[in-house]
Amino acid sequence: MKLPQLVLFLALPLSFSAASAQQLSLSRLFYPNVTLRAEYFTPANVPTSTDFGLTRTSFFGMVPLQSEVQAGFSLRKKFDLRAVHTVAIAQFSQLQPTFDGVKTPTNGYKTGSLGVIRLQASIKDRLWVYGAGLGITETNETFFTPSPYLWGGAARMHIFGLQSQILYGSMLVYSQKLRVVPVVGVNKRFGPQWRATALLPFMADVNYKINKWANVDFIAGVNGYSGGFQIQTPEEKMLRRQNYQHIKLGIAANAHLFTILNVSVEAGMTGFRQLRTFNSARENLTAYSPAPAPYIGASVRYITSRSGISSKFTKRLGLGDSGINW
Repeated sequence: MKLPQLVLFLALPLSFSAASAQQLSLSRLFYPNVTLRAEYFTPANVPTSTDFGLTRTSFFGMVPLQSEVQAGFSLRKKFDLRAVHTVAIAQFSQLQPTFDGVKTPTNGYKTGSLGVIRLQASIKDRLWVYGAGLGITETNETFFTPSPYLWGGAARMHIFGLQSQILYGSMLVYSQKLRVVPVVGVNKRFGPQWRATALLPFMADVNYKINKWANVDFIAGVNGYSGGFQIQTPEEKMLRRQNYQHIKLGIAANAHLFTILNVSVEAGMTGFRQLRTFNSARENLTAYSPAPAPYIGASVRYITSRSGISSKFTKRLGLGDSGINW
């Protein structure tokens, strides 16, 4: 697995609550990129006979900060060769829930997040990935009284030839409360056209390569948001938070165009949906399970550099591969 691919292999699910997750097919994330995405989840009934719908638009960017290979000797005078690759990731999303076709909250939720991922490979310590980041999801009214979420984690990777890799580690996540989340990743190639990738408990993807310009993804993933909003009464302004989560199953068709663009169209179903509202004392006010509903999505990924710092780094390690669509 190429090093920037491994960086995004861990980084994207770490920030899944901030924006819609990308497909987990790794080669389209090989180069620094900027991605624009839009999704529409059709309205579905909740037990109160209210239809709950959701639209989401998002921006994702990855910028390499450092790539270098270092050689040195340890205190025991043993030679060690170390490669370091550091990237910054940024996401911004606009989420708009609707109830019976009415936008609630009126201006939706705005999500922003920043993170740094560092990959370190060496003869002595093998292959490790470290990451940390922060973000917020708020409405216009609560933007200046935010409840941030934070994450940090580390993972170890083992490589079993060119066809199989496994990754395991843990994340420390804070969003209203502190959680420790174990992470297990698998990347397995089955012949020249099929590849299965999973980062549990977040995402799984099976990719079928049609040719070097087109492929198809079969996707499963967990997604959602946790945002603050405000209710105003004649007596006071009350702060509330809304949590939403679903599991989605879908299929995406991907095409690589003009050497710099990747275009993707996705469709599928969402299920196991949970919608919960609670107050500032973290007391549950409402809890619903919206019915399963179809969704559609589309994204355009602009590859910002094909010969910059990331590709130079992998070429120096001899990890380069032909094509960017696999």
